[in-house]
Amino acid sequence: MRVSILPSTHGESIVMRLLGLSSVKLNLKDLNIRPEFLKIIESQINRPTGMILTTGPTGSGKTTTLYACLNYVNKPGTKIITVEDPVEYRLAGVTQTQISKRKGQTFTTTLKSVVRQDPDILMIGEIRDEESAKISVQFALTGHLVFSTFHTNEAAGSIPRLISLKIKPDALASSLNLAIAQRLVRKLCPDCKKEHTPSKETLESIKKILDSIPEKSGLSIPKKFTFYQTQGCDKCHGLGYQGRIGIFELLSVSEEIKKLILKETAAFEIQNKAQEEGMTTLIQDALLRVVEGSTDLEEVKRVIGTIK
Repeated sequence: MRVSILPSTHGESIVMRLLGLSSVKLNLKDLNIRPEFLKIIESQINRPTGMILTTGPTGSGKTTTLYACLNYVNKPGTKIITVEDPVEYRLAGVTQTQISKRKGQTFTTTLKSVVRQDPDILMIGEIRDEESAKISVQFALTGHLVFSTFHTNEAAGSIPRLISLKIKPDALASSLNLAIAQRLVRKLCPDCKKEHTPSKETLESIKKILDSIPEKSGLSIPKKFTFYQTQGCDKCHGLGYQGRIGIFELLSVSEEIKKLILKETAAFEIQNKAQEEGMTTLIQDALLRVVEGSTDLEEVKRVIGTIK
């Protein structure tokens, strides 16, 4: 458990995160990622060098995705080192290092030591400053595969954010393979969900968003939309939801995207180019989950915001 306690005017505010041991054995297929997305991720992490980033707010499942990726590439003869704060799950066959400010073991000092350990693959718990960003990119440029997390709202936003941390555009264009933006939405309880019909305006907005999914994405859009809403029953303890599912946005760094990085192009232009090349956005993936019956509109609005 990770426990945070904060004094407040009405007593203690306590947040507890339960770290299930099942996550240690997770593989990519266990994450319920769409087959089309899974194919992209596997192709990128099978490359011997480069950087894979997962982005999103705290609690969006970034670390779990990275552990699943590490399990995929964790093979005999491959040396993997992780630098984490803290180490949340123990992975067999992986050298895991935990940051300890009390002992003077910071991200920067640890990463400098890792250089001399000659890893094939490096996982950095979070790129949080200029130093960790530079070391991550340098590792990726010198024949290593690097995994890390980053705090941006969408995948394209990670590029100008890294440049703001004084990463040179040419180095970034050469090192970044894939940026994955993700969120977690609650799944509807299968025992008590019931069909309902949204307003005409909402239906038009959803149809417009789903119709804009590029053909190059390879995704099939259901011809008939079915919407559900929560009820609450004994099996879901009256919540209307059971479990969670990830929604994803994958930005592969193509030759055209590299050209935009070199020009220090704004995030929205990179986003537009990626969509032209077949990228599905977070809201598009989320709404597909809605019409497939996995979650509902209220949950999507809670996690992503207004649908428009």
